[in-house]
Amino acid sequence: MEKHSRRTFLRQTSMAVGVVGAVAAVPGLPAVLESGGAQATESAAAELPRGAELSEPLVAHVRDLTTGEIDLYAGERQVTYRDPHMAARLFKATR
Repeated sequence: MEKHSRRTFLRQTSMAVGVVGAVAAVPGLPAVLESGGAQATESAAAELPRGAELSEPLVAHVRDLTTGEIDLYAGERQVTYRDPHMAARLFKATR
């Protein structure tokens, strides 16, 4: 098992908090969670269902920047989403 320093923990949790805010602002993300994790297209992102809202926190964990693998957690659900461009934008938002 890896040893984690306090600095590493703080850096990773700070990035996760930044990702949560950025992902929560992405239109169409609730639709992605409902559809079982299929990657949303640009046109699908604009088609947010009427009255769509988050009833509980949404947490995103960027697992791999090169592949764009992002784990999304909403309540007791976990969905893996792959979007290298979004992962890069989220990473840049933390800098």
